Amino acid sequence: MAKRLIPTLNRVLIEKITAPAKTTAGILLPEKSSKLNSGKVVAVGPGLHDKAGNRIPTAVKEGDTVLLPEYGGTQVKLGEKEFHLFRDEDILGTLHD
Repeated sequence: MAKRLIPTLNRVLIEKITAPAKTTAGILLPEKSSKLNSGKVVAVGPGLHDKAGNRIPTAVKEGDTVLLPEYGGTQVKLGEKEFHLFRDEDILGTLHD
């Protein structure tokens, strides 16, 4: 049975991007150079409410590539895949080509 996680409030579900372990020429890369603090947004919560009751949406949307802090987030395993839950304000920014 496949599970689907929908984040609550201002939380964002992210699948971390793994860097290649070797170059196209076959040169093995050191472990430190292959560590990326980025991920792809899989699901987004609806956002928070301010004191007046107005909804404040999250700053990112599904499909965005984001820059993550080195530490933080909650690791979640769904099936064989690992994901991380971050609060919207913990995400450092979005990455664009």
